[in-house]
Amino acid sequence: MKKVTILGSTGSIGRQTLEVIEKLEEDYIIEGLSCGQNIELLKLQIEKFHPSFVCVENKEDALKLREIFKNIKFLYGEEGLLELASNNDNNVLVVALSGRAGLKPTIAAIKNGINVALANKETLVTAGEIVMQLARQNKIELLPVDSEHSAIFQCLKGNNRSSINKLLITASGGPFLNKTEEDMRHAKLNEVLSHPKWNMGKKITVDSATLMNKGLEVIEAHHLFDIDYDKINVVIHPQSIIHSAVEYCDGSVIAQMGLPSMHIPIQYALTYPERVQGIKTNSFNLQKCVNLSFYEPDYIKFPLLKLAYNLGKEGGTMPLCMNAANEEAVLAFLKGKIKFFDINNIVLKMVENYNNIKNPSIDDIFEEDKKVRMKTLDLLKSF
Repeated sequence: MKKVTILGSTGSIGRQTLEVIEKLEEDYIIEGLSCGQNIELLKLQIEKFHPSFVCVENKEDALKLREIFKNIKFLYGEEGLLELASNNDNNVLVVALSGRAGLKPTIAAIKNGINVALANKETLVTAGEIVMQLARQNKIELLPVDSEHSAIFQCLKGNNRSSINKLLITASGGPFLNKTEEDMRHAKLNEVLSHPKWNMGKKITVDSATLMNKGLEVIEAHHLFDIDYDKINVVIHPQSIIHSAVEYCDGSVIAQMGLPSMHIPIQYALTYPERVQGIKTNSFNLQKCVNLSFYEPDYIKFPLLKLAYNLGKEGGTMPLCMNAANEEAVLAFLKGKIKFFDINNIVLKMVENYNNIKNPSIDDIFEEDKKVRMKTLDLLKSF
């Protein structure tokens, strides 16, 4: 039996991971769960999957849950999250936390020799070199859960990486693919959150609307696969049938295709290197895919994608600055404090005046992240 802990079990990826595990129950059990404040859903998950450990954000919630579930060890806060991630009984830690919260638990798991199924882009965006070096030193598998990176991971199997010509990361284009800049300037929250293909959490859905999500994926791919940025191309593919591809030096292009479903990459990360039937998905009918289209991204309409390329190449803490500013700006937008198009302006202004640290330590990363967020909050006051 493989023991799995899910950090962020009540979020979109966390819920879908539990759906996958429910179909793999003969081989997998839930060792631990964590969530922020969605306690009612967490209770239902506890009753169904019977974890040994549970971590919540607040001490008060942990104390109340202890009264209900007396045979479970309840933890809380960042310290509890790190204890949960460090539990050596785990075979796989699924990091489905949003934003910066995923970094410390990922590092804790790696240092304890636990394989990580990573669904948190920001971990590699902010500290990719450190995290990948730790993974190599501790000889653990860092398995991508994002559909794009899972696709590339699968397309690379059995091939020599020195023969790679380029990585092709596909993007649906989000809700504003066929809209004008003027439409985006006046976009309402419901329009931004209306993703045409994927059902995701609010933060990642906003990032998909600005194409920042794809910029983060470019940086993540650079670290995961040790590929130069000049060999990573983003391709707009509205149908979301090809999840990404690899072009090799002989001209061959190997792509991973399938219906838009996060269950497939989640399951592959859990069962790797095996493939199992597991959760039922609709059979893929190639005959119905008569119109697959591909476009160059519009870097003028979506400036954050180009910014991510540039800052990724610059390295150091520049991607961290971009990510932290973006997180705070997106949160402000979701709270109705700024307009959608302000996200671009805020991120661009923050990186414009930022002093890069070329070779940061892990302490530098946490300190810089804190500083950038504080400065971004000050900037938000002027909007």
